[in-house]
Amino acid sequence: MVVATTNCVDLMMIGHFAIDRNVIDGQGATVAGGAVYFGSMAVRRLGVSVAVVTRLRSEDFSYLDDLKQAGVTVFAAPAAETSGIENIYDSNDMERRICHPLGFAGGIQLADIPNLSARIYAITPIMAGEVDLGLLQALARRGPVALDIQGFVRVRSGGDLIYEPWPDLEEGLSYVTYLKVDQAEAELLTGLADLAAAARRLAEYGPSEIVLTQSSGVTVYADGKIYQAPFRPRSLIGRTGRGDTCFATYLGKRLSISPAAATRWAGAITTLKQEQPGPWRGNLVEVEALLADSPASAVDH
Repeated sequence: MVVATTNCVDLMMIGHFAIDRNVIDGQGATVAGGAVYFGSMAVRRLGVSVAVVTRLRSEDFSYLDDLKQAGVTVFAAPAAETSGIENIYDSNDMERRICHPLGFAGGIQLADIPNLSARIYAITPIMAGEVDLGLLQALARRGPVALDIQGFVRVRSGGDLIYEPWPDLEEGLSYVTYLKVDQAEAELLTGLADLAAAARRLAEYGPSEIVLTQSSGVTVYADGKIYQAPFRPRSLIGRTGRGDTCFATYLGKRLSISPAAATRWAGAITTLKQEQPGPWRGNLVEVEALLADSPASAVDH
């Protein structure tokens, strides 16, 4: 554990650190993963202060050194297993993958949450069971909550990960300010294929800002308006962690700029992230260059 040097961070990310296995065309590699990993590493490059609350086997704590070296404050509880997912890709279509759970580190408890304030509490689990409704309620009492819906609808079923509706959706989303869903999750929860329509439907449950990702880019609903920014990667070799990077970037930038501008930053950094495996480790110069070369602004409907 790293002891925080201040009483507040910009972003507290709560979820399992993962040790994943990515298989591309039959060739496998064991890699660090999880939304808390991809997300926190990206926002640290933006100068955002971030704490990660997670669980994993004590034997795997050395994997957290990458986070610590990047300046992330880490609060890790020991677990019987470390969570992980096997992601199987065909390089001809890195958009589609088959996912199998490799381990599960158990539920994060309220006692695991440090006595540390955050400007946003980001609940970013990788599969259902990491965070329950009680912990969500408790965090909402502390401050604004961001939530990635994948950790509530992606369910372990034997050797597979399947998608099921979240039984507590209506109450759960009433505690959420920032919600992240992908295209498939949005349609699962609303029955609507149109992202703008799905966002408006989800906002009826309480979240004021919705971040929706798909292969072509990010769509954000905020202030009753829709903003969009494209993903334009030259390669998809770093596709794993795309949504995690996008959501964390949006949250990190949203602390200081408008939804429209934060959407553009999320689109640019996620573009760059997809071109290299692992978390985004780039610099602001390349992001600003990409922004200057991108469409004039996010689309405002």
